[in-house]
Amino acid sequence: MIVITAPTGQIGSRLLEILLGESHTRGEELRVIVRDPGRLPGAVRARVDVVTGSHGDAEVVDRAFAGADAVFWLVPPNPQAPSLDAMYSGFTGAAAKAFTTHGVGHVVGVSALGRGTPVAGRAGHVTASLAMDDLIASTGVAYRALANPTFIDNLLWQAASIRDDGVFTGTVTADRKAPTAATRDIAAAAAGLLLDRSWTGTGEVPVLGPEDLSPNDLARIMSEVLGRPIRYERQTLDAFRTSLAGHGIGDALVQGYLDMMRAKDEGLDDGVRRTPGTASPTTFRAWCEQVLKPAVQA
Repeated sequence: MIVITAPTGQIGSRLLEILLGESHTRGEELRVIVRDPGRLPGAVRARVDVVTGSHGDAEVVDRAFAGADAVFWLVPPNPQAPSLDAMYSGFTGAAAKAFTTHGVGHVVGVSALGRGTPVAGRAGHVTASLAMDDLIASTGVAYRALANPTFIDNLLWQAASIRDDGVFTGTVTADRKAPTAATRDIAAAAAGLLLDRSWTGTGEVPVLGPEDLSPNDLARIMSEVLGRPIRYERQTLDAFRTSLAGHGIGDALVQGYLDMMRAKDEGLDDGVRRTPGTASPTTFRAWCEQVLKPAVQA
């Protein structure tokens, strides 16, 4: 049995779709942990075992992990978490104990690039995510951390600005090239690991996308796909702080985002070489054509 956390999010919903497509031929049972089962499509609810509640709750994960062979682990956002440690390792603590209690064999977690780079120890959310990986690995479970760069899909948060003003913003230098990954590719990587559980020990699986692009590159490609000029506007970190606080994000998480973005501009995501094994398939142009353009035109 495979247990999927956060099954209604961008990655979890796509992962669930992939696993449901494979379950008939592979004979895999699927179980999901979800706060509101009503957010799952009816056809999905009919084919999975549903455990209602938060996967940060000890009683919930104790029920959910009974009989589980593998778990997909994703920490949900919590804008009011008192600290980054509480949001990542604190939230994961009950699950880490339940992995051991129930003899879960394999866990695949959503994490971040950066381990081993000079700025990794002061990279906010990334640093906290890597500490969460260490906590899970310490249980003795076979663990693979999906080491991700910035999600391409984060641009959807700026769809209105791209549509109305022809502008998207960020804090990194306009010509700094870096990897980005589509959430559907992250889900596909997770599915492959969950279905083929021949791996052992602990480690990272980078998901780097097929190319490194700068914000200026992104603007050029968006302009070509959308058929209108799109430009990148660099924000100061102070302006970014004000924007985050205005969306109700607590001080600890705001500082974590600032530290993470500062580290990315200093090369946080540059430490892993792209190979056939670390490159994921979705190009930024394809993502713009298939995802961004429909969102902007909606």
